Amino acid sequence: MRKRKPKVRVIAPDPRYGDPMVTQFVNNMMLAGKKSTAFKVFYDAMDMIKERVSAEEIDEYEVWKRALNNAMPQVEVRSRRIGGATFQIPTEIRAKRKMSIGMKWVIRFARARSGKGMAEKLSAELLAASRNEGMAVKRKEETHKMAESNRAFAHYGR
Repeated sequence: MRKRKPKVRVIAPDPRYGDPMVTQFVNNMMLAGKKSTAFKVFYDAMDMIKERVSAEEIDEYEVWKRALNNAMPQVEVRSRRIGGATFQIPTEIRAKRKMSIGMKWVIRFARARSGKGMAEKLSAELLAASRNEGMAVKRKEETHKMAESNRAFAHYGR
């Protein structure tokens, strides 16, 4: 599309929490178009989190939101060729892209975790990310470090 921006698709809110971000998370988690299975896995993971944090005064939805916030990167590095050399240029990230990157990292590292069943792995990764631990948060910190070390090239940004 040359002239106009594409229309942003409206995502329906999920049945339990009424939040479109939960639906977006489930859409990212879904494999082979099996949305109901992805919702079941997500809600099972949320129930597991609810059992684990029952002693604390926070609910499982709050744990999920905190985990996403802790996994979202603020800056990223983009490669750009200038005069025959390739520079890693740190750039700010748009809000929607931050959100989707954070979601994808949490899901990816949950899948890579050891454990029995995706719901258990996802709940473990979400709990870890909400405590500023886990691989998704580690990836965010690595990205920020890389952007910080290449800050000298920030003036090349578009």
